[in-house]
Amino acid sequence: MKGLRFIIAGVIFGIIMTKSEAVSWYRIQEMFRFQSFHMYGIICTAVVLGALAVYLIKKFHVKDSLDNPIVFTDKEKTRANYIIGGLIFGLGWALTGACPGPMFVNIGYGYVSFIIVVIGALAGTFLYGLFRRKLPH
Repeated sequence: MKGLRFIIAGVIFGIIMTKSEAVSWYRIQEMFRFQSFHMYGIICTAVVLGALAVYLIKKFHVKDSLDNPIVFTDKEKTRANYIIGGLIFGLGWALTGACPGPMFVNIGYGYVSFIIVVIGALAGTFLYGLFRRKLPH
């Protein structure tokens, strides 16, 4: 029963993604073809809300559900890391028509073919875990 709140949050997230059309393959293709501002508006809103949430977490020293302090640690920032990571993420997004959140929403929506996309994403995550120490960070 402890995980029920996470399931409820996931369902609410899925409803929001569906109603905003962020799970629509057509909307994502419009974005990559620069034919519509719709997805860029959603992404910009998410970035602003995320930045605001991080600011508030830091300012009010918010704790997680286990009463541990939430700590943000800086990572080594190199231009190559962002470029390579962005290219891999963007290519996957353009090819599948979904980023990680909408992948699961699309399965719930009844698009069974997205199971293949999720399997590919999980395989990529697994491979990254295997080769992480050998990759440049």
